Amino acid sequence: MANLGTSLCCVVLAAVVVAYAQRRSQLVARNQYERMGSDVTMKCGFLEDDASVSWKVNGTDVRARHRLDGPRLVLTNVDLGHNGLYSCFQNPLGERRDTIILRIGTIPMEPAVSCRSNTYPKGFYCSWHLLQPTNIPTEFQVEVQHNMRVLDVQKDHVHKNKIHVLFPEVFSSFPYRVNVTATNALGSASYAISFEESSIVKPDPPERVVATPIPSNVRRLEVSWTSPSSWPEVDSFPLKYFLRYRPLIKDQWQHVELSESTSHTITDAIAGKEYIIQVAAKDTEIGTWSDWSVAVHATPWMDQPKQITSTTDTSDPLLETKPSPQPASAKPGYVVSPVGGAYVPLPFSTPVLVGAVLLLSM
Repeated sequence: MANLGTSLCCVVLAAVVVAYAQRRSQLVARNQYERMGSDVTMKCGFLEDDASVSWKVNGTDVRARHRLDGPRLVLTNVDLGHNGLYSCFQNPLGERRDTIILRIGTIPMEPAVSCRSNTYPKGFYCSWHLLQPTNIPTEFQVEVQHNMRVLDVQKDHVHKNKIHVLFPEVFSSFPYRVNVTATNALGSASYAISFEESSIVKPDPPERVVATPIPSNVRRLEVSWTSPSSWPEVDSFPLKYFLRYRPLIKDQWQHVELSESTSHTITDAIAGKEYIIQVAAKDTEIGTWSDWSVAVHATPWMDQPKQITSTTDTSDPLLETKPSPQPASAKPGYVVSPVGGAYVPLPFSTPVLVGAVLLLSM
């Protein structure tokens, strides 16, 4: 009899635990991922099909186009505007029975993948990105093979869509194959590339580019730089360089290719004009040119204008000048013309004119 009672207690306890677990799972929000443009059905927990429920999204009534089907909420032609926290409540008491986080997204497309070695001959890295966002969490799996062997990959500490691989051997004739698979709750897609070691070698740009004028040379600039710090064995795997420069007033570049040298003297600069200068690097045997370095600006040396000292001391009183007095202005007089009676102006002063008139009247 005691055993029967113990068994009944265990059954009741198990039922209580199951009921509690179901209720707990209904109260904790769960994610539901759906494809954009589809019709979505969300069910209110474990309620029976004849249960009557009401729904809210983000705490308010559902206003998007929808319909109710017992404990189910059906949304049509969903888009990103349907994302949200949906809760259902059982009528008539309005007790919350379930909470769903609806996430609308898309199946990932094939990722774009590229690989490059800027640390030759140590190794290379590969990076990838999706051409279109999925709007929901998407994970990536990367597999690298060489000579029928799967290589170890190391995730980048900064960029999540980047891995690093060590070269298993240098000067290998076997190609590498890199396959990247993108996966989310709605599906997956993969893309693979194959390449030879030499085709992905591309250094980083040269560093510490400096351009300085040369004293007393109005057409020269001295340019120097250092090899990229990421290139590990510049002595064993030397680099060559490509210099380009132009005055700011022109759009056309001038180019100089240099063999391993990390300096160059520009001899044909335009006097007094500001120049923009950049440098690129490349392995002497394989690979492609780096991107251009950060641009630097410099102006050739310019002659300093000589100051002319005046020899005239304006403080000497003997050299002081005074303005000339204005000349007295005299209006010309008028006399009776001996012929025709017309008045003709004569350059005589008034006393002379009066005397002449008196002589005529005598």
